[in-house]
Amino acid sequence: MPLDLSNTLVVGISATALFDMNESDRMFRETKADDPDKAIELFRDYMRAHEDIPLAPGTGFPLVKALLGLNQYMQAGDKSPLVEVVVMSRNSPDTGLRVLKTIRHEKLNITRSAFTAGESAADYVEAFDVDLFLTTDVADAQKVIDSGHSAAAILKDPPKDHASIPEGQVRIAFDGDAVLFSDKSELVYKTQGMAAFHAQEDAMQDTPMEEGPYATLLKKLAKLQDRLPMRVEYSPVRIAIVTARNSPSEMRVIKTLRAWGVYVDEAFFLGGLEKDKVLKAFKPHIFFDDQDVHLDAAANLVPSGKVPYLSTSRLPTVLVKETTNSDAE
Repeated sequence: MPLDLSNTLVVGISATALFDMNESDRMFRETKADDPDKAIELFRDYMRAHEDIPLAPGTGFPLVKALLGLNQYMQAGDKSPLVEVVVMSRNSPDTGLRVLKTIRHEKLNITRSAFTAGESAADYVEAFDVDLFLTTDVADAQKVIDSGHSAAAILKDPPKDHASIPEGQVRIAFDGDAVLFSDKSELVYKTQGMAAFHAQEDAMQDTPMEEGPYATLLKKLAKLQDRLPMRVEYSPVRIAIVTARNSPSEMRVIKTLRAWGVYVDEAFFLGGLEKDKVLKAFKPHIFFDDQDVHLDAAANLVPSGKVPYLSTSRLPTVLVKETTNSDAE
C-alpha cells in the first residue's frame, strides 16, 4: 500500500540549499563557459576526491534539522511521519555520493532523494508530494511556483551573523502580500498609492484575501500543528508574519487567517519600518519574502529565501517601472 503523505509536511531541498557547495559549483561554472564536457569531468573528479569530507551546512540546513526533529512527537498509530525531507539534486548519483555521506555524517533522517544529472529537479516535485521546495536555482524555483503544486524559494547565502535559535522549536517567518496572500492588494498600492491601498483594505476587511503561493504551505503547517500532542499555543512550531502593512490594513490580514483556519503566533505590522531588526529578534530558521529590498538586509542576519512571482503576475513589471522612475529622479 503506498505511503499517504497528505498529512505530512514534505520539504524538497536541493543539495546546494542544504549544504554549502559554492566551491565545487564555482569551479563547474567557470569551466563550463569554455568547455562543458571538461567541466563535467572536473566536477566529477572533484566530488570523488572530496567524497569523504563532509560538506558545511547551507542556508536550509538549520530549518531541515529542526523540522526533522519534530518527528519525535509521532504518536502510536501514526501511519506517516510528521515531516519528510527529500533531497532533490542536479548532481548525478555518482557525484551525489558526497551529499549522501554528509547526510549520514550529520545524522539527518533523510531517506528519499532524487539525483537528475543536470536535468531540472523541479520536474519531480509533484511526484514526491512536495509542499515546499528550497533551491538556489532560479529557473527551478520559477517552474515550481508556476506549476501551482508547491511553494518554492530561492535561498540566499547563509547569514554572516546568525543569531542562536531556541532549541526544540521550528520558527518560520512569512511576508504577507504576494507570499501568503495574492498580489492583488500589493498591485493597488504600487499602482494607485498608499491612500487607495488603505481605503480598499479597510473597506474589505471582512472579505478574505485570495490565496498566494504560500497559502497552501501555511495550511499544511496548521495540519502539522494539529498532529502535535500539545495545544497550538504551546506548539514547538512557531509562525510569524512580518509585513509592511499597518493600520488600517492590518485587520484584513488577521481576519483572512481566521477564515483559513490557521493559527499564527506572532504578527508584526511595520508600516514602513525595516524588517531586519524584527527578524533578528524573532530568530527564524527561515524568512520568506518576495522583494530583495527586504531580503538583502534580512539575509545577513537570518536564513532567507526569495519567493518568485508567478510568470503571469504584473508585479515585476510594476516594480521595474517604480525602480526606473526612482533612479531617474
